[in-house]
Amino acid sequence: MFATPAFAQAAGGAGSAFTSFVPLILIFAIMYFLLIRPQQKKVKEHRAMVEGLRRGDQIVTQGGLIGKVLKVKENDEVEVELGEGVKVRVVRSTIATVLSKTEPAEKA
Repeated sequence: MFATPAFAQAAGGAGSAFTSFVPLILIFAIMYFLLIRPQQKKVKEHRAMVEGLRRGDQIVTQGGLIGKVLKVKENDEVEVELGEGVKVRVVRSTIATVLSKTEPAEKA
């Protein structure tokens, strides 16, 4: 007449297998929208910023050096002037931010 614990556990059946995965699926969805997706967006914006570098832009490297772009080279390098007569070659991916952008030359 009364249900023993063994019968009560068996009553869940096949539906409980799916319901046990629902929290796991929800945790993955939350992690995707809170961590993975914003990070991918940030990487995409940084790549676009680095691809848009032009001569005359003021930049900051990841090391904290501030300089002016002198030449954008083809092989992922940028020539930067840190001070008067101080020129260095910097890998494009190490540029953290662009402080001021130069306007593109107008075509006549």
